Amino acid sequence: MRNVDNPVQQKRLKTFRLPVNHPEVSLWRLPACSAGQDYRNPVRPTLLNPEPERRVVRIPEPPVTMATDSATRRFVWGLVLLCVQVLPLESNLTRSSTKADVLTPYKEGHGPSHSYHHVRDCQHVVHGSRTFETWPSGSHDALPVAESTVFISNKPGRTSRRVHGHMVFVHDPLKTVSVLEPGGPGGCERSHRVTVQETAEAAGCLYALNAGFFNTTTDGCLGNVVSDGKLVRDSQGVQNAQFGIKKDGSLVFGYLSQEDVLDQSNPFVQLVSGVMWLLRNGEVYINQSLQAECDKLVDQEVFRDFVDVLSARTVVGHDAQGNLVLFHVDGQTNERGMSLWEVAEFLKTNGVINAINLDGGGSSSFVINSTLASYPADKCKSDSRWRCARPVSTILCVHQRRCKPEKCSKNGKCVDGRCRCQEGWQGDACDSLMCQPAACSPHGVCTPGGCVCDSGWTGMNCSKECLPGFYGIGCRQTCVCFNGASCNHVHGSCMCPPGFHGNFCEQVCPPGFYGVSCAERCQCDDQCPCNPLTGNCVVNIDDRLNQGRCLAKQLFTSWQDLYRDRPSQTNFCLRHEHTE
Repeated sequence: MRNVDNPVQQKRLKTFRLPVNHPEVSLWRLPACSAGQDYRNPVRPTLLNPEPERRVVRIPEPPVTMATDSATRRFVWGLVLLCVQVLPLESNLTRSSTKADVLTPYKEGHGPSHSYHHVRDCQHVVHGSRTFETWPSGSHDALPVAESTVFISNKPGRTSRRVHGHMVFVHDPLKTVSVLEPGGPGGCERSHRVTVQETAEAAGCLYALNAGFFNTTTDGCLGNVVSDGKLVRDSQGVQNAQFGIKKDGSLVFGYLSQEDVLDQSNPFVQLVSGVMWLLRNGEVYINQSLQAECDKLVDQEVFRDFVDVLSARTVVGHDAQGNLVLFHVDGQTNERGMSLWEVAEFLKTNGVINAINLDGGGSSSFVINSTLASYPADKCKSDSRWRCARPVSTILCVHQRRCKPEKCSKNGKCVDGRCRCQEGWQGDACDSLMCQPAACSPHGVCTPGGCVCDSGWTGMNCSKECLPGFYGIGCRQTCVCFNGASCNHVHGSCMCPPGFHGNFCEQVCPPGFYGVSCAERCQCDDQCPCNPLTGNCVVNIDDRLNQGRCLAKQLFTSWQDLYRDRPSQTNFCLRHEHTE
């Protein structure tokens, strides 16, 4: 429970709802709002009387508090819808609005003409040369994405009035908040405008509200826009209040130079421009913002009215815990709502440190799970009895924690903002294999299952050849080679030892050849064969059998050598033969 007003100045007004079946009452009862619930099929409102009498009973109570329980929420919606008529979500009436409630800060153009240096040099010396404030964002993974509260508050004055709206506290803004273009990516480039509901539904936003201003003539986005790390629009240094989230998660509020916007050392992942820095370091900063954001005489009266007038407002800020605070209050310009002075004091009372004002008036819209939860200021074109949400420019979207990349590189599943990797993958984005390519040596490929070795290689990192006698993928094939030959570990072909050849090394080298692959010629006399292994010429008589001409000639030569030293015996034999 949070106090939303000064108890000395404020009194709670308790509102009783008439019975649901009362003939003069139109009620639309919504369940309690909390992140993650499905509001895509809410109970449809039923108009029981075309023009119900507005009957509210007010009783002074203790100071007003924000309520999050479902009973209080139904009470709030009962109050709102007793006093207004709401367009059913699926009626046959057109949803387009008359755009009657246009709240603009400038009469001509958008933004001051002076430079960033003027803003820097003219601010109070206590701030030095720093024109913006940063704050570390919260990162509470254990908490829900966000918590939404509904507030009702009395505002004193000449006539006491009652305001109501919403505050959302986002616990992990870096992972759960996005600036979205109207209708999705490319919306600003097309000068597109759609309702907050449409953009939020397409993006799956839990909570969403309108953000940046737009050109009322061309419908184009105004100011700086960075959406999920992409620079969509650069305002060229126009000095309006900015809100952004940087890559390191820091929240940024204030005035930025063009160099700040484009800085890549710690770039913006989300950025949107508003008008008016409401709170700076816990103090109201409106007077200083008037000087910083309005320098044209023609704009001063319009700008002052923009600040002072009662209207619907949309604001973004943060608290001391680094929670991003989204604020929305219903209203209609000059009739109901809050001035920016009142908004600033309200936020300050509720612990907001820095805050900037976003587009308001008829543009102000608040959506819960694709269901419009605010009361629009604009009347519908087709039937002025009903109120329609206005098509707007950029929005702030609170979504479930997302992984980057969203599909975890297609190698895992995103669970509450963290990638759960499939087997074999690792890293925050599941983009790194458990085995790194360098670990698989030049003979393998890194896969989710580890190193897959090339044919002929094995081992954890594919650095070992197949054992002798095996080859192929996984070394599962057996070599078929003879005569002591080995096979190639990759493709299995036999590598014959010297003296053999053939596919399986089953043949001895043919006569006259020897050595590896029988590629060497024998160098023996008379073309005699040689040893097929060594190439040595034949010298053993037993080895000379059946060698043809080479053998006969060698036998005759050997015979001559044998009897050359015994001529007398030879002559005797010759004479003896002659005598006979």
